This record gives sequence, C-alpha cells and structure tokens, in this order.
Amino acid sequence: MLTCRQFLNELDEYLDEASQPGVRKEIEAHLAECPDCWVICDTTKKTIQIYKGTRLYPLPEAVHSRLMAALQKKMAAGQKPCGS
Repeated sequence: MLTCRQFLNELDEYLDEASQPGVRKEIEAHLAECPDCWVICDTTKKTIQIYKGTRLYPLPEAVHSRLMAALQKKMAAGQKPCGS
C-alpha cells in the first residue's frame, strides 16, 4: 500500500486523471484506509472546482511590476521565492 508521502507525490496526476491504472487503484485503496489523505484529496478537489468556477481578473500593471521586481531581487540574492 502507498504511504502518505507517496500519495501526496501522486495527488496531482490522480486529480488530473493521468495516473496509471495500477497507481490509481493503489491511491484509491490508500484513500479508503487513510482519513487524513482522504480529507486532503477531497479538499483539493473542492478547491479546484471553486477556482475553476471563478472569473479571472487581470493583475493591475503596478502590482505586476512590483511583484516581478521583488521576485527578481530575491532571485538575484540567491533566495528561493516563497513556497519553494
């Protein structure tokens, strides 16, 4: 059976329905046995559904410029952007 870490590594392909059939069966077996991973999977699915149902709004140019400048400054200093 998959470990929780292995499940998390496969989650994106599972949600995109791109997993190999054998891996998909292992994920579904893991989800049936692990309530924590089930919650992660369910919450992620719902978040994607909500996101897909929203309208996209363009980022104001001033905000985009500040964001890009901040990212370039971090990268030049050898720092990873947040979440990396």
